[in-house]
Amino acid sequence: MGILRVMAFAAMLLGATAAQAAEVLIMPYILGASAGSDLASATEKTRKALEGAGFEIAGAYTPYAGAHVMAITSDAQKQWAAKSENGGYGAVIRVSVTEIDGGVEVAYNNPVWVENIYRMEPGGKALADKLAAAIGAQKGFGSYDGLDVDRVRRYQYMMFMPNFTDQETLADHGDHAAAVAAVEKGLASGAGGTSKVFRVDVTPDQTLFGVGLSSGDGGDEKIMNIIDKGSPAHTAHLPMEVLVNGGKVLALHGKFRIAQSFPELGMGTFMEISSAPDAILDSLRAMAK
Repeated sequence: MGILRVMAFAAMLLGATAAQAAEVLIMPYILGASAGSDLASATEKTRKALEGAGFEIAGAYTPYAGAHVMAITSDAQKQWAAKSENGGYGAVIRVSVTEIDGGVEVAYNNPVWVENIYRMEPGGKALADKLAAAIGAQKGFGSYDGLDVDRVRRYQYMMFMPNFTDQETLADHGDHAAAVAAVEKGLASGAGGTSKVFRVDVTPDQTLFGVGLSSGDGGDEKIMNIIDKGSPAHTAHLPMEVLVNGGKVLALHGKFRIAQSFPELGMGTFMEISSAPDAILDSLRAMAK
Protein backbone atom coordinates (compact mmCIF):
# COMPACT_ATOMS: atom_id res chain seq x y z
CA MET A 1 0.00 0.00 0.00
CA GLY A 2 2.85 2.37 0.84
CA ILE A 3 4.44 1.80 -2.59
CA LEU A 4 1.13 2.45 -4.30
CA ARG A 5 0.74 5.72 -2.45
CA VAL A 6 4.26 6.79 -3.43
CA MET A 7 3.56 5.90 -7.08
CA ALA A 8 0.27 7.82 -7.02
CA PHE A 9 1.95 10.88 -5.52
CA ALA A 10 4.71 10.71 -8.13
CA ALA A 11 2.14 10.49 -10.89
CA MET A 12 0.32 13.53 -9.47
CA LEU A 13 3.55 15.53 -9.47
CA LEU A 14 4.34 14.53 -13.03
CA GLY A 15 0.83 15.51 -14.09
CA ALA A 16 1.13 18.90 -12.41
CA THR A 17 4.52 19.48 -14.06
CA ALA A 18 3.11 18.59 -17.48
CA ALA A 19 0.15 20.93 -16.93
CA GLN A 20 2.49 23.77 -15.99
CA ALA A 21 4.63 23.08 -19.06
CA ALA A 22 1.54 23.28 -21.26
CA GLU A 23 0.31 26.48 -19.61
CA VAL A 24 -0.05 29.37 -22.02
CA LEU A 25 1.93 32.46 -21.05
CA ILE A 26 0.96 35.74 -22.69
CA MET A 27 2.95 38.86 -23.55
CA PRO A 28 1.32 42.30 -24.03
CA TYR A 29 3.04 43.03 -27.36
CA ILE A 30 4.19 41.28 -30.51
CA LEU A 31 7.20 42.36 -32.54
CA GLY A 32 6.35 42.34 -36.23
CA ALA A 33 8.55 41.66 -39.24
CA SER A 34 11.40 43.98 -40.17
CA ALA A 35 10.14 46.90 -42.24
CA GLY A 36 13.42 48.61 -43.19
CA SER A 37 15.31 51.49 -41.62
CA ASP A 38 13.30 54.52 -42.73
CA LEU A 39 10.33 55.54 -40.57
CA ALA A 40 8.22 57.01 -43.38
CA SER A 41 8.64 54.08 -45.76
CA ALA A 42 8.19 51.52 -42.97
CA THR A 43 4.97 53.25 -41.89
CA GLU A 44 3.63 53.23 -45.45
CA LYS A 45 4.62 49.59 -45.97
CA THR A 46 2.88 48.60 -42.73
CA ARG A 47 -0.24 50.61 -43.56
CA LYS A 48 -0.57 48.98 -46.97
CA ALA A 49 -0.08 45.51 -45.50
CA LEU A 50 -2.78 46.13 -42.89
CA GLU A 51 -5.27 47.53 -45.38
CA GLY A 52 -4.49 44.69 -47.78
CA ALA A 53 -5.41 42.24 -45.02
CA GLY A 54 -8.81 43.92 -44.56
CA PHE A 55 -8.06 46.17 -41.59
CA GLU A 56 -9.36 49.73 -41.36
CA ILE A 57 -7.01 52.47 -40.13
CA ALA A 58 -9.34 54.19 -37.66
CA GLY A 59 -6.79 56.87 -36.89
CA ALA A 60 -3.08 57.56 -36.54
CA TYR A 61 -0.73 60.04 -34.90
CA THR A 62 2.87 60.83 -34.11
CA PRO A 63 3.07 61.18 -30.31
CA TYR A 64 6.70 62.33 -30.55
CA ALA A 65 9.57 62.33 -33.01
CA GLY A 66 10.57 58.89 -34.27
CA ALA A 67 7.29 57.21 -33.40
CA HIS A 68 4.05 56.63 -35.29
CA VAL A 69 0.94 54.77 -34.08
CA MET A 70 -1.92 53.44 -36.18
CA ALA A 71 -5.20 52.34 -34.59
CA ILE A 72 -6.72 49.49 -36.58
CA THR A 73 -10.13 47.88 -36.46
CA SER A 74 -12.51 45.82 -38.60
CA ASP A 75 -16.12 44.71 -38.58
CA ALA A 76 -15.00 41.40 -37.06
CA GLN A 77 -13.14 43.21 -34.26
CA LYS A 78 -16.15 45.37 -33.46
CA GLN A 79 -18.46 42.38 -33.40
CA TRP A 80 -16.05 40.60 -31.08
CA ALA A 81 -15.81 43.63 -28.77
CA ALA A 82 -19.59 44.00 -28.65
CA LYS A 83 -19.98 40.59 -27.00
CA SER A 84 -18.48 41.74 -23.68
CA GLU A 85 -19.35 44.35 -21.09
CA ASN A 86 -17.02 47.30 -21.72
CA GLY A 87 -15.50 45.17 -24.48
CA GLY A 88 -15.26 48.30 -26.59
CA TYR A 89 -11.76 48.83 -25.21
CA GLY A 90 -10.73 45.88 -27.37
CA ALA A 91 -12.29 47.16 -30.59
CA VAL A 92 -8.94 48.65 -31.64
CA ILE A 93 -5.44 47.23 -31.88
CA ARG A 94 -2.58 49.74 -31.85
CA VAL A 95 0.26 49.17 -34.32
CA SER A 96 3.46 51.15 -33.75
CA VAL A 97 6.36 52.01 -36.02
CA THR A 98 9.35 53.26 -34.01
CA GLU A 99 12.88 54.38 -34.81
CA ILE A 100 15.28 52.68 -32.43
CA ASP A 101 18.98 51.72 -32.47
CA GLY A 102 19.45 52.85 -36.06
CA GLY A 103 16.54 50.79 -37.36
CA VAL A 104 12.75 50.68 -37.34
CA GLU A 105 10.58 48.37 -35.25
CA VAL A 106 7.00 47.43 -36.04
CA ALA A 107 5.03 46.16 -33.05
CA TYR A 108 1.44 45.79 -31.94
CA ASN A 109 -0.79 44.87 -29.02
CA ASN A 110 -1.10 41.12 -28.66
CA PRO A 111 -4.81 40.40 -29.31
CA VAL A 112 -4.71 37.46 -26.88
CA TRP A 113 -3.46 39.83 -24.16
CA VAL A 114 -6.21 42.30 -25.14
CA GLU A 115 -8.82 39.55 -24.89
CA ASN A 116 -7.81 38.70 -21.36
CA ILE A 117 -6.77 42.07 -19.92
CA TYR A 118 -10.17 43.50 -20.97
CA ARG A 119 -12.04 40.34 -19.92
CA MET A 120 -13.47 39.73 -23.36
CA GLU A 121 -15.01 36.67 -24.95
CA PRO A 122 -12.62 34.41 -26.93
CA GLY A 123 -11.49 35.80 -30.27
CA GLY A 124 -7.96 37.10 -29.80
CA LYS A 125 -6.17 34.11 -31.33
CA ALA A 126 -7.88 34.47 -34.71
CA LEU A 127 -7.05 38.18 -34.78
CA ALA A 128 -3.45 37.48 -33.77
CA ASP A 129 -3.09 34.98 -36.62
CA LYS A 130 -4.46 37.52 -39.11
CA LEU A 131 -2.02 40.20 -37.93
CA ALA A 132 0.90 37.77 -38.01
CA ALA A 133 0.11 36.95 -41.63
CA ALA A 134 -0.14 40.66 -42.51
CA ILE A 135 2.82 42.25 -40.69
CA GLY A 136 4.70 39.37 -39.08
CA ALA A 137 5.18 38.02 -35.57
CA GLN A 138 8.80 37.53 -34.54
CA LYS A 139 8.20 37.25 -30.81
CA GLY A 140 6.13 38.44 -27.90
CA PHE A 141 7.57 40.98 -25.47
CA GLY A 142 6.77 43.27 -22.57
CA SER A 143 6.32 41.01 -19.54
CA TYR A 144 9.52 39.05 -18.93
CA ASP A 145 8.49 35.41 -19.49
CA GLY A 146 4.79 36.23 -19.83
CA LEU A 147 1.77 35.86 -17.56
CA ASP A 148 -0.81 33.09 -17.49
CA VAL A 149 -4.39 33.71 -18.58
CA ASP A 150 -5.83 33.84 -15.08
CA ARG A 151 -3.32 36.43 -13.90
CA VAL A 152 -3.87 38.62 -16.96
CA ARG A 153 -7.66 38.52 -16.55
CA ARG A 154 -7.41 39.69 -12.94
CA TYR A 155 -4.30 41.83 -13.47
CA GLN A 156 -3.32 44.58 -11.07
CA TYR A 157 0.18 45.94 -10.58
CA MET A 158 0.03 45.12 -6.89
CA MET A 159 -2.53 44.50 -4.18
CA PHE A 160 -5.09 47.28 -3.65
CA MET A 161 -4.27 48.95 -6.98
CA PRO A 162 -6.98 49.22 -9.68
CA ASN A 163 -7.93 46.38 -12.02
CA PHE A 164 -10.10 46.38 -15.14
CA THR A 165 -13.35 46.56 -13.19
CA ASP A 166 -12.30 49.84 -11.56
CA GLN A 167 -13.66 52.07 -14.31
CA GLU A 168 -13.38 55.82 -13.83
CA THR A 169 -16.54 57.75 -14.76
CA LEU A 170 -15.30 60.97 -16.34
CA ALA A 171 -18.78 62.37 -16.99
CA ASP A 172 -22.40 61.26 -17.29
CA HIS A 173 -24.43 63.01 -19.97
CA GLY A 174 -27.61 60.95 -19.68
CA ASP A 175 -27.66 59.43 -23.17
CA HIS A 176 -25.14 58.14 -25.68
CA ALA A 177 -25.53 60.80 -28.36
CA ALA A 178 -25.04 63.62 -25.84
CA ALA A 179 -22.00 61.92 -24.32
CA VAL A 180 -20.36 61.38 -27.73
CA ALA A 181 -21.07 64.98 -28.70
CA ALA A 182 -19.48 66.23 -25.47
CA VAL A 183 -16.32 64.19 -26.07
CA GLU A 184 -16.11 65.36 -29.69
CA LYS A 185 -16.47 68.98 -28.55
CA GLY A 186 -13.83 68.58 -25.84
CA LEU A 187 -11.37 66.99 -28.26
CA ALA A 188 -12.00 69.61 -30.93
CA SER A 189 -11.18 72.36 -28.44
CA GLY A 190 -8.11 70.56 -27.08
CA ALA A 191 -9.51 70.62 -23.54
CA GLY A 192 -7.02 69.31 -21.00
CA GLY A 193 -4.29 69.14 -23.63
CA THR A 194 -6.12 66.36 -25.48
CA SER A 195 -6.36 65.58 -29.19
CA LYS A 196 -8.45 63.11 -31.15
CA VAL A 197 -6.57 60.13 -32.58
CA PHE A 198 -9.52 57.93 -33.51
CA ARG A 199 -13.20 57.21 -33.01
CA VAL A 200 -14.73 53.77 -33.45
CA ASP A 201 -18.47 53.22 -33.07
CA VAL A 202 -18.59 49.70 -31.67
CA THR A 203 -22.36 49.43 -31.12
CA PRO A 204 -25.20 51.98 -31.13
CA ASP A 205 -24.49 52.51 -27.42
CA GLN A 206 -20.72 52.07 -27.23
CA THR A 207 -18.06 54.30 -28.83
CA LEU A 208 -14.31 54.14 -28.30
CA PHE A 209 -12.09 57.21 -28.64
CA GLY A 210 -8.31 57.31 -28.79
CA VAL A 211 -6.94 60.40 -27.05
CA GLY A 212 -3.50 61.89 -27.41
CA LEU A 213 -2.12 63.87 -24.46
CA SER A 214 0.34 66.61 -25.27
CA SER A 215 1.21 68.32 -22.01
CA GLY A 216 1.61 68.07 -18.25
CA ASP A 217 2.63 65.13 -16.10
CA GLY A 218 0.28 62.87 -18.06
CA GLY A 219 1.67 63.82 -21.47
CA ASP A 220 2.45 60.95 -23.82
CA GLU A 221 6.03 61.97 -24.55
CA LYS A 222 6.88 62.82 -20.94
CA ILE A 223 5.71 59.45 -19.65
CA MET A 224 7.30 57.40 -22.40
CA ASN A 225 10.65 59.17 -22.05
CA ILE A 226 10.79 57.83 -18.50
CA ILE A 227 9.36 54.32 -18.78
CA ASP A 228 10.09 53.17 -22.34
CA LYS A 229 13.84 53.09 -22.84
CA GLY A 230 14.50 49.57 -24.04
CA SER A 231 14.05 47.56 -27.22
CA PRO A 232 11.61 46.48 -28.49
CA ALA A 233 9.79 49.75 -27.88
CA HIS A 234 6.40 49.79 -26.15
CA THR A 235 5.07 52.60 -28.36
CA ALA A 236 1.84 50.67 -29.00
CA HIS A 237 0.88 51.52 -25.41
CA LEU A 238 -0.37 54.81 -26.87
CA PRO A 239 -2.83 56.51 -27.12
CA MET A 240 -5.13 56.49 -24.07
CA GLU A 241 -8.70 55.30 -24.58
CA VAL A 242 -12.03 56.78 -23.54
CA LEU A 243 -15.11 54.57 -23.80
CA VAL A 244 -18.55 56.11 -24.10
CA ASN A 245 -20.94 53.45 -22.86
CA GLY A 246 -24.52 54.66 -22.91
CA GLY A 247 -24.47 58.15 -21.45
CA LYS A 248 -21.32 57.58 -19.38
CA VAL A 249 -17.81 58.55 -20.43
CA LEU A 250 -15.42 55.99 -18.97
CA ALA A 251 -11.67 55.55 -18.74
CA LEU A 252 -9.28 53.05 -17.22
CA HIS A 253 -7.30 54.37 -14.28
CA GLY A 254 -3.71 55.12 -15.22
CA LYS A 255 -2.46 52.87 -12.44
CA PHE A 256 -4.05 49.99 -14.33
CA ARG A 257 -3.80 51.21 -17.92
CA ILE A 258 -0.09 52.06 -17.74
CA ALA A 259 0.80 49.07 -15.59
CA GLN A 260 -0.85 46.52 -17.88
CA SER A 261 1.23 47.94 -20.75
CA PHE A 262 4.42 47.78 -18.65
CA PRO A 263 3.98 44.83 -16.24
CA GLU A 264 7.77 44.47 -15.97
CA LEU A 265 8.15 48.06 -14.73
CA GLY A 266 10.04 48.34 -11.46
CA MET A 267 8.53 50.25 -8.54
CA GLY A 268 11.33 52.81 -8.62
CA THR A 269 10.55 53.77 -12.22
CA PHE A 270 6.82 53.64 -11.54
CA MET A 271 7.30 56.17 -8.76
CA GLU A 272 9.00 58.53 -11.24
CA ILE A 273 5.60 58.88 -12.93
CA SER A 274 3.54 58.77 -9.74
CA SER A 275 1.75 61.99 -10.67
CA ALA A 276 0.86 60.78 -14.18
CA PRO A 277 -2.25 58.66 -13.47
CA ASP A 278 -4.13 61.49 -11.78
CA ALA A 279 -2.89 64.00 -14.36
CA ILE A 280 -4.23 61.79 -17.15
CA LEU A 281 -7.63 61.56 -15.48
CA ASP A 282 -7.71 65.34 -14.95
CA SER A 283 -7.07 65.89 -18.67
CA LEU A 284 -9.70 63.35 -19.70
CA ARG A 285 -12.28 64.79 -17.29
CA ALA A 286 -11.71 68.27 -18.73
CA MET A 287 -12.25 66.85 -22.21
CA ALA A 288 -15.30 64.75 -21.28
CA LYS A 289 -17.23 67.61 -19.68
